[in-house]
Order: sequence, then C-alpha cells, then structure tokens
Amino acid sequence: MIDQGLAAQLEALLGDRFTCSPGVCTEHGRDISHLDPHSPDAVVFPLSTEEVQAVVKACAAHGTPIVPYGVGTSLEGNIHALRGGVCIDLSRMDKILKVNQNDLDVVVEPGVTRLQLNEYLRDTGLFFPIDPGANATIGGMASTRASGTNAVRYGTMKDNVLSLEVVTPSGEVIRTARRARKSSAGYDLTRLYVGSEGTLGIITEVTLRLYGMPEKIASAVCPFDDIGNAIQSVMETIQLGVPIARIEFLDTQTIRAVNHVSKLDLPESPHLFLEFHGTEQGVDEQVALVSEIFAGNGAGAFQWAEKPEDRTKLWQARHDAALSIPAYATNTRQWWTDICVPISRLADCIAETHADIAESGLYAPMLGHVGDGNFHLAICQREGEPEDVERAKTLNDRLVRRALAAGGTCTGEHGVGRGKMAYLEEELGGSVDVMRSIKQALDPGNIMNPDKIFHFQG
Repeated sequence: MIDQGLAAQLEALLGDRFTCSPGVCTEHGRDISHLDPHSPDAVVFPLSTEEVQAVVKACAAHGTPIVPYGVGTSLEGNIHALRGGVCIDLSRMDKILKVNQNDLDVVVEPGVTRLQLNEYLRDTGLFFPIDPGANATIGGMASTRASGTNAVRYGTMKDNVLSLEVVTPSGEVIRTARRARKSSAGYDLTRLYVGSEGTLGIITEVTLRLYGMPEKIASAVCPFDDIGNAIQSVMETIQLGVPIARIEFLDTQTIRAVNHVSKLDLPESPHLFLEFHGTEQGVDEQVALVSEIFAGNGAGAFQWAEKPEDRTKLWQARHDAALSIPAYATNTRQWWTDICVPISRLADCIAETHADIAESGLYAPMLGHVGDGNFHLAICQREGEPEDVERAKTLNDRLVRRALAAGGTCTGEHGVGRGKMAYLEEELGGSVDVMRSIKQALDPGNIMNPDKIFHFQG
C-alpha cells in the first residue's frame, strides 16, 4: 500500500490524475510479455516535466519505487511494478514541441507515438524511421533502445536520439546533450539513458534525428523453398554492402498465420520482405543486384509494390504477424523472445533453432529483422498444459545460449527487463559490476524501476 502521506501529497498535486483504482493499477501492471503481471499501488498522469519532477521528489522522500510507463507494449516485463509503488504514466505528455526542418531534427515529449510523429511530419518531407512494429511511445522506445524493421539502414534508437531531458532519482532535471550532430564534450549521457529502461531516471523530452523522404521507395515480398537459401540471400546482400532499408524474414508457420488472419494468399513457405530507399537510379541498381543474389539462391517470383497504398498493405501484413500468431494459435500464451548474432552466424543459428523447435513439439513461429542478425520467436504455450512452460523455458534458454556462443546478445531489441536478467552477466561479465556502480551513484535508494536489468539492493 502506498504511504497515506504520499498519497495525499500526490492527490493535492495532480487531482484526479492520481489514482489508486484497482482497475487502473491492474492495467498498468501488465505488458505483452509471457511473465506474470505486477501492479503498482498508484498511477499518476503528469502533463509536464515539472509535474514529473514533483512526483519523483515526493516518492524519493518516502523511499517509494517508481515505474515509468508508455503504452505497455514491452516484452520482457520491463514495466512490471515488482515492489508496488507509483507508476508514472507519460502517455499524456504527447506534444511535438518543435520541428527543426533545416537541421533534420525534432523535439518531442515522451508520450508521442511513432505513428503520431510521422503523421505530423507528413507535409514536411521528413520522417522518423525507427519502426518496432507496435505503435510504441518515443519515450518507451528510447528507454528500451528499440529498433525494428528499418534498423539495417537507419540504425536503432541509440543512433537516432540526439539529446534527452531526464528527471533524475533525486528530482533534478538534466539535459544530456545539445542538438549538434556530434560532440566530444564529456561523458555520453544520452546513450547512458537510452536503453536504461527507466532504472536511472524518467525521460521527459527527446530530441530525435529525422531523415528526408526518399525520392523512390520500392517494396517486395519473395518466397523461398528453403530457410537456408533465404538466409544465405540475406547474408550475401548485407556482406555486399547493398544499402537496403528493410529485409525481414517470416518462416512458414508465420506466413500461415498471416494468411489466415490477414486473408492473404502468400505461398506457405519462408519469405523475405524487402524495401529499397533512394533515387530512381539508386533503387533500380539495388533491385537489380538483390534480384541477382536471390535468383542464385533459388528464390521464387517477387511481388512488387511501389504505390504508397500498396506498400502500406504489404508492410501491414508484416506488422500484423505479431497479432496474427495468437489469433491463429488460439488458446495459447505467447512467449516472445529475441536474440541478435553477427550476420555470418545467422544461418547456422536459425537452422539450429528450427531443429530445436521441432524437437520441443511446440508451435513457435519465427520472424525477424534478419538484415542486422536479429530474429524473434513467438513460443506458444497451450492453456492448461504445464509441460509447455518447461518446454518453452528450455527452448528459450537454448536460443539465448546459442546466441551468446556465437558472439551475439540475449536481447536484440526487447531490453532486459526482468525476463533476460539471468543472462546478462554471462554476456557482459564484469561490465555488469560497472552498471551497478552507476546505479549506486545515481539511484542509491533503488527507487527507479527496481529489479530490472540486474539485481541491485540499494
């Protein structure tokens, strides 16, 4: 239970934007992960940095845990309130503060979503490329170092956040950098907070890099008879330096689910979804080279889309995969997991993982941003079948350890949260002790999203 003195203080500050309603707290204690939810004791809905600052100061004075919240699309229990406390829902801080069109950047509040931002930018000739699939908030995407379908060309959030405004655990407001495209002034605090999952402070403003809309965009989908040939095509495309914007893999199980739910008629075989950005000549050159690579690996016929509405339909099918799988595999609970490996190890890792899936007896569709060595499993556990849970744990563990043995990471873009904590020290060794030292220095009371990323007592 939240301290009554703190409750009175927050209610006086925020009025009806402070609540201990069980329904609201329950809603803010669950994400879309496989992990059991944990609800906060109270939820607040600030409208400004000043209000966030006041909430943090009040919670710090009472030693009350704080959990930041965007829209709840995290996949590793990142927003679970394991010690109760106060959830700071930043979704109402959703203003686009300034577009610096000539400098190709934009300043936004953390509750702005990626679709909202690109809709706002539509008439400027600019766009923000990071696309994790879900319509996540910019603050949440920065906190988890999100990436998604465009990362192979445009990078991840760490490459596209220029500066942050952050409320620290003591209630101080800091700015991590200026808008300049580069700086060698001091520690890189921006990248310290990007990916920190709310464990070091609350992001209240984000300055993002923008890009000009390409002269030409062409999208395609291409089937393969064999997973190995599909992934070999990806590896050759990347190793030859083709500046492809997106190259996505869906296995047969995922295609079957997408066909069923989205009413498509794609061949039920492994597919690659592609997108090319650039000038007319540049895109034509990319297409010719990739077509040659794919033909050499036994690819089927390409289906092309260049009109915006056709490209949207094509990529909507890819994005809908995450919703199609549970709709197809009814009465199951999905364990979404991901890893990322060096591109040269991708084919072996995917082949061995598919063999593990077959051995497990589980339905576990695979899809991923294979252009940067990242792929996901949706491990489906049947309701009322406890042995599925153990099989899923084994499958996930083998997947992660295979990635680590290949020089990869336990989490390509979902963050650590609570779901991947067990693997962090195996992956990074003594670096985790350095992280604990940073946490100790910035949040000695351990009030900021405790029990995430690594164990820390405070």
